[in-house]
Amino acid sequence: MRHLKLLPVTAAAAILLAGCVHVPTDTSHAAGPDFAKARLNPSIALPDGAWPAEQWWQVYQDPQLNTLIQRALQDSPNLAVAQARVTSAQAAVTSQRADEGARLDLNTGANRQRYSSNGFFPPPLGGAYYNDFSVQARASYDFDWWGRHRSLIAASLGEANASQAEAAQARQTLAANVAQSYFRLQMLWARQDNVNALLAVQRGLVRDREARMAHGLVNQDAVQSARLDLGTLTEQASRYDTQAAREREALRALIGGDADALADLARFQPRPADNALPHDLGMELLARRPDLQAARWRVEAQLGRIAASQAAFYPDINLMAGIGLDAVSLGKLLRYPSRTPIAGGTLTLPIFDAGRLKAQLGAARAGRDELLAEYNQAVLDAVRDVAVQGATLQGLGREQEAHAAATDASRKLADNAQARLTRGLADRADVLLAQQNMLRQRDTDLVLIDASLQAQVLLAEALGGGYHADAGARTAATAETNTNTNRPQ
Repeated sequence: MRHLKLLPVTAAAAILLAGCVHVPTDTSHAAGPDFAKARLNPSIALPDGAWPAEQWWQVYQDPQLNTLIQRALQDSPNLAVAQARVTSAQAAVTSQRADEGARLDLNTGANRQRYSSNGFFPPPLGGAYYNDFSVQARASYDFDWWGRHRSLIAASLGEANASQAEAAQARQTLAANVAQSYFRLQMLWARQDNVNALLAVQRGLVRDREARMAHGLVNQDAVQSARLDLGTLTEQASRYDTQAAREREALRALIGGDADALADLARFQPRPADNALPHDLGMELLARRPDLQAARWRVEAQLGRIAASQAAFYPDINLMAGIGLDAVSLGKLLRYPSRTPIAGGTLTLPIFDAGRLKAQLGAARAGRDELLAEYNQAVLDAVRDVAVQGATLQGLGREQEAHAAATDASRKLADNAQARLTRGLADRADVLLAQQNMLRQRDTDLVLIDASLQAQVLLAEALGGGYHADAGARTAATAETNTNTNRPQ
């Protein structure tokens, strides 16, 4: 009862001392990103379009690609690691919440002890063995006057949300990597088919020049030159075969498949989708990029740690009460005289601990500034990624328009040479050379298609790959952290 009577006095003293506590002023000028900078250069003039869909790869209408990405998202060990981190972060939130508010413990004990014959208790107590049995229920309550536990919960929630965003980023990165690898493999196969067609034409040229040399129409150098070109094309075909085998194994590893996982993979000529960009990036880019969301939640978590460090400067008051039973024999344990009630409270005052507390708070604020700087840089990098891929696609579009004219001209030349051969106005070599030029233009066309596909995948990834953060994800606990601390927008 005396403890309970002293509680008002203790509380008043704590409030008085709290008014004298000095929390160091935050002199940092760190701030969130300036989204006015999240704009593309006006020279990047792709058609206006929507943000990527959640399954953006379906725009290519390739069932094989859809199956490969779905399989990778189901079986990838990297995604399993990311999900395990989410589970661990959520467990940390549960652990922090368990330390808040009321707590009830039940303790039991039984022991047998011999008292020393030369100790405090003389014989017959000394030198004898005694039993001790106890049962105690103890309740305590942490009022969290200054919000320390709420701030730590907010920090844990921030880390949990960041881990979820990072898991989403891992999924988007994996899908993009599978798409890029698949497109590279298909384009290598297409170029391999094209170079095989070039080999057939070149073999015809070699035979034609050998026949001409036999009739004295060309010299040995012309034949050797044709054979040299044949050897170069054979080497190129071998190189494509090696690159395709390597890319196939890389794709198999991405989907987590066994040795026969891609045995039935068929050749398919992918075509680029229509190029487009959202009209405006701005703050929408933040919600669309999981890596930016993760960086933002890391800052939020650090704000919670700062608020907890500030709360440590103030007195901490906790109440405790317990009721138990204690007896030297089990038969007397449940009797009324064996009761052992206890009630009290604790008051923690950081009187001579200012140096350590200031150091902890300074470290927390420095960590916030570091995370804010990283967050700001991540926003700039995200805008740069979009701009680079947008400019790349715009440039490739111009190249493809210019190359289309060259391809059409080479096709017409090949048709004209065949027509002249039919009328007897040209020889076989003219037709073969025209066909060879047309096939070389076709190889350049395949290179441009490959580059466009890769840039489109990178652009989809740069735009967030269909991710969209929940606008209501900000938790109430996070909102309760120190409002004077600089926050990201």
